Amino acid sequence: MTASPWHSGEPGSAVRVSVPPPSPRPPARLADGLAFGGDYNPEQWPREVWDEDVKLMREAGVNLVSLGVFAWGTVETAAGVRDWSWLDDIVELLHQGGIGIGLATPTAAPPSWLLAAHPEIAPVLADGFREPPGGRLAWCAASPVFRRYALRHVEALAERYGRHPAVRLWHIGNEFGGGNARCYCDLSAEAFRDWLRDRHGGLDAVNAAWGTQQWGHRFGAWEEILPPRGRHGAPNPGLYLDYERFSSDALLSQYLAEKAVVERHSAAPVTTNLMVGAGAQVVDYATWAPHTAIAANDHYTLVDDPLREQDLAFAADRMRGLFPDRRPWLLMESSTGSPSWQRRNRAKDPGEIARHSLGHVARGSDGAMFFQWRASPAGAEQFHSAMLPHSGSRSRVWREVLELGRSLKALREVQGTRVERARAAIVVDDPAGWALQHGLKPHRSLSYGRELREWHRALWQRNLLCDVVPPSADFDGYDLVMVPTLLTVAEPVAARLRAVPERGGTLLVTYLSGVCDADGRVITGGFPGAFREVLGAWTDEFYPLQEHETVALDDGGTVTEWTERVHLEDAESIVGYASGTLAGAPAVTRRPVGDGAAWYVSAHLPPDSIDRIADRLTAETGLVPAAEADPGVEAVRRVGDGSSFLFLLNHTDADRNAEASGLDLLTGEAFDPIVTIPANGVRVLRETPV
Repeated sequence: MTASPWHSGEPGSAVRVSVPPPSPRPPARLADGLAFGGDYNPEQWPREVWDEDVKLMREAGVNLVSLGVFAWGTVETAAGVRDWSWLDDIVELLHQGGIGIGLATPTAAPPSWLLAAHPEIAPVLADGFREPPGGRLAWCAASPVFRRYALRHVEALAERYGRHPAVRLWHIGNEFGGGNARCYCDLSAEAFRDWLRDRHGGLDAVNAAWGTQQWGHRFGAWEEILPPRGRHGAPNPGLYLDYERFSSDALLSQYLAEKAVVERHSAAPVTTNLMVGAGAQVVDYATWAPHTAIAANDHYTLVDDPLREQDLAFAADRMRGLFPDRRPWLLMESSTGSPSWQRRNRAKDPGEIARHSLGHVARGSDGAMFFQWRASPAGAEQFHSAMLPHSGSRSRVWREVLELGRSLKALREVQGTRVERARAAIVVDDPAGWALQHGLKPHRSLSYGRELREWHRALWQRNLLCDVVPPSADFDGYDLVMVPTLLTVAEPVAARLRAVPERGGTLLVTYLSGVCDADGRVITGGFPGAFREVLGAWTDEFYPLQEHETVALDDGGTVTEWTERVHLEDAESIVGYASGTLAGAPAVTRRPVGDGAAWYVSAHLPPDSIDRIADRLTAETGLVPAAEADPGVEAVRRVGDGSSFLFLLNHTDADRNAEASGLDLLTGEAFDPIVTIPANGVRVLRETPV
């Protein structure tokens, strides 16, 4: 008999996926000043190179490195056989050089001997294919064998270095979900069923949540429930959404298990590197961040993105929004030049290293770190850029790294300050993004991140600060709350959003928001069901546009991708459709609600139309920019203890001006009342008190 391709081949039960409530922790301070450094992989180099590395790190001003991220197999060379000598040496060498260490638990890369002895720990894809050795994160989160070996090694590592004075931070794993976001093996199925019992209670509740009577797929026993395997195009949306949530929790449970071991031996703060950007992410980062002492992010811009700076700003604003107190976070990874995983990887232009790094700092990061310190001559990432590139210290990249180090040192007093309170927010939810982009939908090519970025762009270009927040956020402090394509929403969240205009704020909801509840069930009675009453308008039919089809608006804009037939109750039409089947019908509506207002955008608007609405929203809510500046200048302010620091980033090839007064911490120049920002340059003003 042929075994099921999803069979684990392991004895014993699956790891039980359990995520306890987070323990509140104060913000972490990792270095004397802003953190600067990157991933350091000395095991790839002969011993004589290490001395040169530390010398050059000191020259550049590096004060923190991530160490040992992929070093499991280099330390534990066979089961229970560990050679600590090289790691002891480099830890001491860095310590003597005054360089702090973010010590990694190296469980992202199981050693070859473990994969050879237990190939069943590797994740299984939805089609039954088991991932072979050689990739990233080659393990299943439900595997008790992987959990056992991983925690043994973490215990040994934490016992040895947990109290070493050089260890400023613990870095658990690496980019969880980056290669094993979902596993569909039998052990994962078993763990999923246990997770469902905890979430829903009984089978009747699962059947009700998922609407399993459709297609006659009602479950009569827990064993009948399987992961959404295979390549079929129409899995049950409730099952799919719950499996995505389970998979995120399964990976989080591994992180928490390693974290608990580390914390038995060390008082240093613990985190892991997230991969927060626009759109739906591989895990639900809003549930992960509270379990970190400092939220850390890896962010790489896309070479072919015409607004790379805005993508960076969106990711940074989202990182800041993960904590209600807007505490500083950490840019754990970025690139000094080209990454290695895009279709066409090109170098950064002169000045981009500093401008991108300081852009993250402006929006709340307490440092700038990179992958990696020294470029690797061999291996999968041999063409990934580094602080010290293949061409060495005679390169332009090295000169810019030195300059960035000096800049971060000059900004020491910025550490620990917080970005000023935003009065606008965009709501983002990873599960809603998963639901939007999967299964049988009216439009199966929509990107969750696109609409998010369009509305964020409109504020970013006006230098209007915007927090990007999860549904769990407190919306009471915001004058403007925008809800783009939030397909699924829990009723308590919807109620808090509906309260925004009722208390005098402005709520803007776009198409495909509030259509389904948290289980993925359509809220009946007209779209968008969760917000229909507060909007004073509703939709009875969707009219997604075909490829190359367009519809004119009466404001002069042209719609692509999405339209709807909207009916007014007590709202007014602000923008209407001017052509096609919906000609004369409203496309954008507004309903006054006391001193507030509720807007509905039923179409995928072009940028010009969004800009016109943004101008009206700005006037309506009284939002003011961080600074009046020429186009192409980004302005963001950090504040703390009676001081304020205005970051001005010039994303153009010509000098630009802004209205500001203060001392530029990077150059020592004083400005009042106009500051000139050089082409592709940055100024950081300690502002003159008014």
